[in-house]
Amino acid sequence: MKQLNQEEAKRICDRVLGFSKADECRVTISGGRTGNIRYAQNSVSTAGLVENTELTVSVAFGKRQGTATINEFDEKSLEKAVRRAEDVARLAPENPEFMPAVRKQAFKPSNTFRASTAAIDPAFRADVASHSIVAGRKNKLVTAGFFTDTTGFETIANSNGVFGHQEFTNLSFTCTARTEDGRGSGWVTRSVNDASNFDPREASQVAIEKALRSVDAKALEPGRYTVILEPAATSDLLRFMFNAFDARRADEGRSFLSKKGGGNRLGEKLFDEQVNIWADPWDKDVPVRPWDNESMLPRERTDIIKDGRIASLDYTPFWAQKQGVEAKGRHGNIIMAGGTRSLEEMIASTKKGIVVTRTWYIRMVDPQSLLLTGLTRDGTFYVENGKIKHPVKNFRFNESPVSMLNNVDELGKPVVMGGEGRFQMVLPPMKIRDFNFTSLSDAV
Repeated sequence: MKQLNQEEAKRICDRVLGFSKADECRVTISGGRTGNIRYAQNSVSTAGLVENTELTVSVAFGKRQGTATINEFDEKSLEKAVRRAEDVARLAPENPEFMPAVRKQAFKPSNTFRASTAAIDPAFRADVASHSIVAGRKNKLVTAGFFTDTTGFETIANSNGVFGHQEFTNLSFTCTARTEDGRGSGWVTRSVNDASNFDPREASQVAIEKALRSVDAKALEPGRYTVILEPAATSDLLRFMFNAFDARRADEGRSFLSKKGGGNRLGEKLFDEQVNIWADPWDKDVPVRPWDNESMLPRERTDIIKDGRIASLDYTPFWAQKQGVEAKGRHGNIIMAGGTRSLEEMIASTKKGIVVTRTWYIRMVDPQSLLLTGLTRDGTFYVENGKIKHPVKNFRFNESPVSMLNNVDELGKPVVMGGEGRFQMVLPPMKIRDFNFTSLSDAV
């Protein structure tokens, strides 16, 4: 099914809402076209284009709910989906935490669509892979990568008059470059919604240079070091932290934001004063849809951490009502303030330290302290007197992002990380003292 415009999407939503005999009805339509190209061993392995459009209808009789999903849009199929959802609702037990559908809302559009990304075609994707493959072969490296581009739309509506429709685009790219003997490895990631801000040559060259520089890594003793973490090295660590900003988990004692004796730590200073983080659906670099799909409530610009203090927590409509606070749409991006210096300038100002390109295989050790364990990979380097002296073998680390953000020496110039899962992110490189490396890893 083709991309729906606002008028077409509203017509379908109105038909679905008109079919419903339940106490309330909610509709979500999402659709899009995703192109991709994958390469490995310096050769394209797969390429494709996937198109799909789905409609989800959810109804309620009192506190009994039912949901059905379809990808057919003729009258008969739409009505059949509504009846199926109603049949499920009649059979379902009551939900003790049921919240009624929200009243009509006003959504301020965000600029999530870029024509340059929507225009990406197979030739563009082939060029992205070609730049990596040709440059890799020239440097006697083996490259592998994955490029995807998406053009889509999302529509929400309910029987109380809520309606929102928005088109969006994005692209993402990852590339790994390795020496033929497997002794050196480099990696890069890029994610933007505007293809004019994406340079496949520049991105591939980053991975290639790291691979060439990481050969003959030397072992350093595990311990606590000053580290310069590239944004890709911190993004997954911080996702763990921000997924724990749920007010209910904090209030019930299941979070690092829980206060001993009950309650949460809203307003407390838990981080260095340099740490300022917020969400903004209208941010020019990582715009997101101006509503939260689950609640259908508007998103707002919201301070999350202000001068090191917890400025806000994430409330579901049920928990907000229970705690007597205003319910708001969950934010869809994370934006962290930084400085003006580049990664290279931060390295140049470091007497001794370790540069970490990427962290992976991250697992939770202790939710109460947010202690995580994981590994470095794809380019880890020792810095002495402002210069990269040599590559080092990878480490396992045991560290908490809470401790990290308390040990900030310097924040660099923020860059767009895009995002997987819930959050789009803008993060700076970070110079962190006393980062805890616990053992060595033989992997490159």
